[in-house]
Amino acid sequence: MNKLYSSITVLILSFLFYNTAPAQEKKSEFINTSLGIGMCAPYDETDLTGTGFYAQGEYVYNLKSWFAFRPYAGIIIASGESDEPGMEEYKIKSNAFLLGTKVRISAPIPYVAPFLESGIGLSVGSFQTYTPYTNLKKNGVLPHIPFSVGLALGRKHNVEIKFTYYYHSTAEQFSGAMAAGLSFPLNNK
Repeated sequence: MNKLYSSITVLILSFLFYNTAPAQEKKSEFINTSLGIGMCAPYDETDLTGTGFYAQGEYVYNLKSWFAFRPYAGIIIASGESDEPGMEEYKIKSNAFLLGTKVRISAPIPYVAPFLESGIGLSVGSFQTYTPYTNLKKNGVLPHIPFSVGLALGRKHNVEIKFTYYYHSTAEQFSGAMAAGLSFPLNNK
């Protein structure tokens, strides 16, 4: 009998919190801007990373409170050199304009909503991966796969912190950032 009361209490509280969850409205539109510390690293096991700058803007179209399409445009400027003795010539560089679209799946939890994003995109710029195992230099248009994990914060989930990565398989490196962003509604309903 005690388990029945506990189950009913949990069910009622879940229903109350579900109805008052202040997640972003269904079928709404936003502009999201993000800034962060950029980075790049090779696919191989070399201990080599580069740091720099990252910025991105997204047009957000929410179909549901938990599902959104997010076309984006951004920039990553990051580079680094090895600081290990005898390996000073090894370096990595990722300087590119990023363009593509992502899909976000999030948990519409009040005030803290975790999310995952992935999609497909293009990078326009220059990449260099020079390690003991890889020696590639690529310029021009390269495909990339974006992946992000983060938290949307606040009553309306309009502040976010995230780790975002762009996998450049043709350059055998990935770039990314630890970033913070803000969302601004385009339609005031």
